[in-house]
Formats: sequence, C-alpha cells, structure tokens
Amino acid sequence: MTTDTTDATDTVDATSPRNAPFAASRRERAQSLSGRVESRRFGTAVGPVRHVAEDRDRLAAMRWEHFDVKQLGATIGAELHGVDLSGDLDDDTIAEIRAALCAYKVIFFCDQFLTTEQHVAFARRFGELEVHPFIPANDEFPELVHLAKGPEMAGYENGWHSDVSWRIVPSMGAVLRAVEVPASGGDTLFADMCAAYDGLDDEMKERIADMYAIHDYMFVFGRFVPEDKREETRAQFPPARHPVVRTHPETGRKILYVNRGFVDYIEGFEREESDALLQALASQAELPEYQCRFHWEPGSIAFWDNRAVQHYAASDYFPNRRVMERASIIGDRPI
Repeated sequence: MTTDTTDATDTVDATSPRNAPFAASRRERAQSLSGRVESRRFGTAVGPVRHVAEDRDRLAAMRWEHFDVKQLGATIGAELHGVDLSGDLDDDTIAEIRAALCAYKVIFFCDQFLTTEQHVAFARRFGELEVHPFIPANDEFPELVHLAKGPEMAGYENGWHSDVSWRIVPSMGAVLRAVEVPASGGDTLFADMCAAYDGLDDEMKERIADMYAIHDYMFVFGRFVPEDKREETRAQFPPARHPVVRTHPETGRKILYVNRGFVDYIEGFEREESDALLQALASQAELPEYQCRFHWEPGSIAFWDNRAVQHYAASDYFPNRRVMERASIIGDRPI
C-alpha cells in the first residue's frame, strides 16, 4: 500500500471559484516559506538561499570570446573549454582568463597535460610567484609546491582555509596541477566567501565591519620549524593583521576573510568570545549553497582566486597516492 503525501492544495483547480481559497492559501504559505527557516534547537536553517540568485543569473548570462564555459556552482566555479594552456597564449586570452577567474572565483581546465616548465610559465602570466617556506618544492622549480600524499604521508588539508593568509601579503591565486590522482576520492571543494559575507544578517555585517583578525603560521606549520630557527622564522613571518572583511581589489566585492586554520584570534575580545565569533564566521564556508566541488582527473588544472575563496581537499583516499603541484601568485595586502 502506498501513501499519498502530496498536499491537497497541490492538486486543486485554481481556476475554479470554488477552489480559489485553497489556491490562495497555498500561495500565501509558499510566500511565507520562501526564506530560510531556522531551528532554535540545533542552530541550523533550511530553505532557499535567495541572495545567490542575482549573482548566479549574472554569471549564467556571461559570454566569452576565447573559450566556452560550463558553470558549476550557483556563484562559484566554472570549467573553461577550448583553450590550450601549453601554448603561447596572447595577452587578450590571458586577460579574459583573469576576468573569468574574478567572475567565477575558481576556474578549471581539463585534459591539460602540462610540463612543469609550462605550469610555471602559465602561472607567471598572472604575476610574480611566491616560494613557500614550509612545504617541500619541486626539485627543479622552487616556485612549485610539491604535495605528495600516500601511505607514507597522509593528507591534512581537509579543513576550510585560504592559502597563506598568515603572510602580510597573501597569495592572489594558485594554479594547482594534478600529477597523480587516485581512482576515487581526493576531490577539492571551494567556498565563495563573497556569498558567505552577503549571507550574513545586517547586524553581523555592522558588527564585524571594522574588526581585524591576527593570522599566524604557527598552528599549522610551527612544528616544521627547527627549534634553532624559530626566532629567525618568526622575525621573517610575524603575525599578520588582516581585516575580518576585506575588499576585493579588482571586483570591489566584500569578502569574509577568516579561517580556522590560520586565525589566532579576533582583536578586541577575550579568547573565549573570540573563538566563538571565529567559529560562527568560519562556519559560513561550510554551506553547500556557497560551494562547488571538483573531481580530479589526469590533466586537470584548477586556478582559484585566493582572495575570494576558501578550499578544502577531501582526505578520503588514504592510503592511495595523490600528487599535486601548485604555483602561487603573490597578491596584495588585504584592505
């Protein structure tokens, strides 16, 4: 026996005067439930995330001259097809790729079997490359971070973060190339921190408008610094003071710029209150409506705007191997 769970008002003839009250009731109920509904018990919410609609539709209407685009998430992520990154791309194509990066916040390329030289050359078209002081590099190219995970080294990148936000001048973006990928697992998720900021209520936006957070490498990378080098390393990389809400230098968008991995505390609060506020803000990255997810294949490349997104590398492939190389482009000091 089956049970019909369809609401009776879903099947009425709205054109009939007799049924008009039912149709009106359904419309009113739909309007009343058209926003987020919060659970006081669990502190969660369900329902449509309406504020992403305008950005989603704007992105869907965009057209490009040098490549075709397949949009992934509502406001974040797009695959670019029809461009060969191994070639000598002209300035107009590079400019349009950069525009797509700013628009979609992370862009993906498939079947791009670049050499290490070509990888570095492509990334350099967007700015000077940084050298990471704590993660091993490619043997030939210090600008390429070598991320080799497998039985001997598990992955610990499965926490939402923005790369090197502990630098005084963090990365503008990063070009990540798949060298060896597992048969399944190892996806990377990206979160739109512009949408995360837009989704905050007005009271929270006003509260955090002028706040600063202190970012520090010690929580993640401190254990890799030899004891006799700690003072020298600390002098080279002092704690960085960045606004909780930064402004994108190219688009002008407001960005929620805190993450659990690298933020020590938010200025002006005792530790317990700072931690509670940080938790509330950092958790915004976890809303699936702000995300896209990318499954790596041989030849895959991701290029993300490190100013506007956070990312999370799913650590579900251990003990299988996952080898990636990343070139990071020096950015600007957050304001």
